[in-house]
Amino acid sequence: MHIGELRHRITIRRILPVINENGFEIEEPEEYRTVWAAVTNLHGKEYFEAKAVQAENTVKFTIRFLAGVDQTMQILFQGKSYNITAIDNIKYRNRYIEIQAMEVEPDG
Repeated sequence: MHIGELRHRITIRRILPVINENGFEIEEPEEYRTVWAAVTNLHGKEYFEAKAVQAENTVKFTIRFLAGVDQTMQILFQGKSYNITAIDNIKYRNRYIEIQAMEVEPDG
């Protein structure tokens, strides 16, 4: 991975429970970090595995190592939200993290 490939800005968000004005608990996103990332669609074997479980809007984000990122978080990229489905610390070297995330369908 060359550092020049990290050319997209993404925002990693934590989802926190918040009590709204009616006393109900809702989930509210809070910005955790904004980082540079390489962004690719799944292809080949990964694409067909995702399609088998109808996860067609899955995207792969590669970022520099960032401690604290977990599967309860979301990624905001180009105005769309993505739920993190898998995190891979590449070769356990703490240099890059590969994150697979599935697009959240907008409410409507």
